[in-house]
Amino acid sequence: MSTERTEQTARRSRHRPLAPPSWLLNGLRPATAPIPWAAVARAAVALSAPLAVGFALDEPQYGALVSMGALSGVIGDTADAYRMRILNIAVPQFFGAVGVTLGTLVFGHGWLAVGALALIALLSGMISSIGTIASVSGLLLLLNAVIGAGLPLPQPWWTAPLLMSAGGLFVLALTLLGWPLRGRRPERTAVAATYRALADALQAAGEPAYDERRRQVTQSLNQAYDLVLGRRAREHGRSRSLVRMLAQLNVVIPLVEAAPALHLRGGPLPPEIPAAVRDLAAAVEEGRTGTPDLDLPAPQTPAERAMDSALRHAAAVVHLTEQDVYRVGNDAVDDKLGRPAALRVRARRALREMVLSSASWRYGLRLAVCIGMAQSLVSLIEVERSYWVALTVTFVLKPDFGSVFSRAVLRALGTAAGLVLAAAVLAEVPRGWWDVPVLAALAALIPAFSAKGYAFQTAAITPVILLLSDQLNHQGFDLIRPRLLDSLIGCAIALVAGYLLWPESWRTRIGDRLADTVDDAAHYLERAFAPVAGEADRLAARTARLQARRRIYRELSGVRSEFQRALTEPPPTGARAAAWWPLVVAVERIVDATTAARVRVDHGAPAPAAAEVDGLTRQLRALAAAVRDGRPSPVRAAALPVDGSGVLARVCQEVAAARAVVHPEV
Repeated sequence: MSTERTEQTARRSRHRPLAPPSWLLNGLRPATAPIPWAAVARAAVALSAPLAVGFALDEPQYGALVSMGALSGVIGDTADAYRMRILNIAVPQFFGAVGVTLGTLVFGHGWLAVGALALIALLSGMISSIGTIASVSGLLLLLNAVIGAGLPLPQPWWTAPLLMSAGGLFVLALTLLGWPLRGRRPERTAVAATYRALADALQAAGEPAYDERRRQVTQSLNQAYDLVLGRRAREHGRSRSLVRMLAQLNVVIPLVEAAPALHLRGGPLPPEIPAAVRDLAAAVEEGRTGTPDLDLPAPQTPAERAMDSALRHAAAVVHLTEQDVYRVGNDAVDDKLGRPAALRVRARRALREMVLSSASWRYGLRLAVCIGMAQSLVSLIEVERSYWVALTVTFVLKPDFGSVFSRAVLRALGTAAGLVLAAAVLAEVPRGWWDVPVLAALAALIPAFSAKGYAFQTAAITPVILLLSDQLNHQGFDLIRPRLLDSLIGCAIALVAGYLLWPESWRTRIGDRLADTVDDAAHYLERAFAPVAGEADRLAARTARLQARRRIYRELSGVRSEFQRALTEPPPTGARAAAWWPLVVAVERIVDATTAARVRVDHGAPAPAAAEVDGLTRQLRALAAAVRDGRPSPVRAAALPVDGSGVLARVCQEVAAARAVVHPEV
């Protein structure tokens, strides 16, 4: 969701009082993401084939359980690199098997099942705070436990976990069919995508679209480093192809540093520069070697000299062979973020952070309370297909899926839309072998609709689950009304017990993170112009500066995600997020302006005086304190001691813009 689209929708809503609110319109507007056709075909086969085998063996309920396991594998297959896809699918399947086993053991045990599911929900919520794979694992642990405790599954107890795990492994097998042909293609594609994103940013230099393009460069760079370094951490020794990709990725960084300096000078760049970067992207993707042929205009200013030097160096490294890449020196081969720690070390660190994190406990307790309420409600009041209440609560309360409030509303709308399609299927399609092609068609919609948004994903998943559930209890069209009622009850529980009764202050949710980012910007500015003695110190300072800048951009990306969630909520949260949004943009521009100033100094511009750097850092730290405490900056009106014609003039302007956001009326 772009800022411009949010603002335009809000303006239209103000002019039309009866129009739907902007947060709802943004949630219902389909995203522009392309349809993943390979995933569409994989989902159709993975869910329909097990059901066909079940019909052939006259055991359709067994086939339905395998298809349910395949459904979780389809939803969890979100990575690009094949090794990561193994983890994304296999690890959650293990937790799902544990969950359905525990649920089966407490099936029909009344209040014991309520207590057991509440404890599982607590553990699931805490696990979800660790990372992406852990989040999906925690989700499947709780979802399958709820299914096991709410449905009469085949006996003995190990039958359901075995069949559902087989479905997930079937998805994994289908996913890995392309590995021999596309082994390292995802990593290479990610590196090439970074070059293309940079070319788009350079083409937009001097224009308003540059800021959004620069953010896309950051996202591409983060994804490429995660893929390449993640694979490097799992392989023993040095793989020449990985070293080459890492070298190609590292030489993007000087180009990224030079881009803000060219943007801030104003005016478009010569078309030869973005064209040269796009040619480097093609060279990376095609694995070209040899002597590069660059046709670049002669540089005149420090910023142009920085880009010219970075482009020529990048072209030389990109076209090196795997054997020659070691000769380019440590600066190109060694990664700029540090090699990831061993898996055992990272696991211990994640477990310690999970146990000691107040946010982890808070989410786990919130989920446990809501699941406990849902199970208690259906234990006291007879509700058909009551396990859907807890399933709805689990999906709505996922913290990394977006705002709880908007997700509850969108899930209700998505469920209603899915029920329209499910009603037609259950009413018109005869039970039996016709279910197989129908399931294939419905399953194909899941990856296609998931790329469009949460409401669309819910609409696609609903008829699939209903069709599979019908193979277990044979209720047919009678499933429709209970499914809608249960979903609405679950959404209501999530809204009341999981949202309204757990108000998080603005400071703890966003304010502290935003203040820390402003502090990091001050530290980056200070470090960028700190005096260094010798050549070794200069190289160490440059590496530290690169790491600091990328750390800030990663943190800003997280802050932006939290703001995007807050913007989808009703007032006062959404209104306050919109009011503070300009400060996020201002901090990004401060970091860009600092980088541009450092690049200009490296290529001939006079360095700023220490008093200028000190004055700006003090202003930024005062601004961070004001954001953290929720009060106006005490130095808001103070003049900044910056030479209006010096390299820090633009930094001064951006700091002044950031301070203007923090005023008593906010």
